[in-house]
Amino acid sequence: MPDGFWSPEACRVRRPLTTDMLMPTNGAEMSKGRLEAFSDGVLAVIITIMVLEMKPPHGTSLVDLQPVVPTFLSYILSFVYIGIYWNNHHHLLHATQHVNGATMWANLHLLFWLSLIPFGTAWIGENHFDPWPVAIYGMVLLMAGIAYYILVQALIRLHGRTSTLGMLIGNDRKGKVSVAIYVIAIPLAFVRPWIAGVLYVAVAIMWLVPDRRIEGKIAE
Repeated sequence: MPDGFWSPEACRVRRPLTTDMLMPTNGAEMSKGRLEAFSDGVLAVIITIMVLEMKPPHGTSLVDLQPVVPTFLSYILSFVYIGIYWNNHHHLLHATQHVNGATMWANLHLLFWLSLIPFGTAWIGENHFDPWPVAIYGMVLLMAGIAYYILVQALIRLHGRTSTLGMLIGNDRKGKVSVAIYVIAIPLAFVRPWIAGVLYVAVAIMWLVPDRRIEGKIAE
């Protein structure tokens, strides 16, 4: 066809890319890869922030380390908690086939509360396990536990109760017990802060070992 001759192809205007074309429709299933990579990055940053909050003493003897002990203990506990969430999050997503918009928001909700752990850690360390810092730390742990439960339920709702994930998680008894312990520990922080601290440690110990059922399924 000669140059300049009119044709439908010549007059066809390409539609520019818009946000609605790039974003998945409501309820659309997506790959879990980016969600897992983003979560890993956020958790790594959280650990980095916590360790940067630890200031070395000015002295050179072991006695000079004594004021730093509460900060170090709170750092250890928080590091273990972040490690537990990373480990269980990793196992959870390995048992997941895909994600959708609801699960992505549920995951962001979890990361929001986990990102507050460095604040609670620093406050406890600076104030040597006083009641309010211990209680606020427990509230952050409580909300993170609830957020993880919401994420699990969102994934089960996406895959179905009879799916592999739904059968592996079951009624999530350990998650419910953890939330109950936090609810008991928070008011106890105003009476005996050390008891609340022991309960936080107890929950961490309970979660140290990932779900054997998920590990068995992954090994298959």
